[in-house]
Amino acid sequence: MSVSLDPSIAERLKRNADGLIPAVAQQYDTGEVLMLAWMDDEALHRTLTTGRATYYSRSRGEHWVKGDTSGHVQYVKAVALDCDGDTVLVRVDQIGAACHTGDRTCFDADRLPVSGAQEAAQAE
Repeated sequence: MSVSLDPSIAERLKRNADGLIPAVAQQYDTGEVLMLAWMDDEALHRTLTTGRATYYSRSRGEHWVKGDTSGHVQYVKAVALDCDGDTVLVRVDQIGAACHTGDRTCFDADRLPVSGAQEAAQAE
């Protein structure tokens, strides 16, 4: 597939040295953060034009459509570029687990202790 990302979008992207930008996947109706993956121009183009979240695997060096092998599909509801142009927010309807471990999100397993969390919450 040839890259045909809209030039007005492509010129706004601030890619890393590998030509990638981080993509945060978020459940569209609850705001739940599901996962972080990477996109290049082609993955973003596919995501915007197919309605299925497509990412770039750094370890495999290829594109992958979320759910093609696992059945845990991400149907794209909206995509937003952050103010710096260096991160994409992909709002999706997640079917099944988002994480390759089988967890609902990639952020379920290892919560880290936060010192002063109670004090910070009370200050707000």
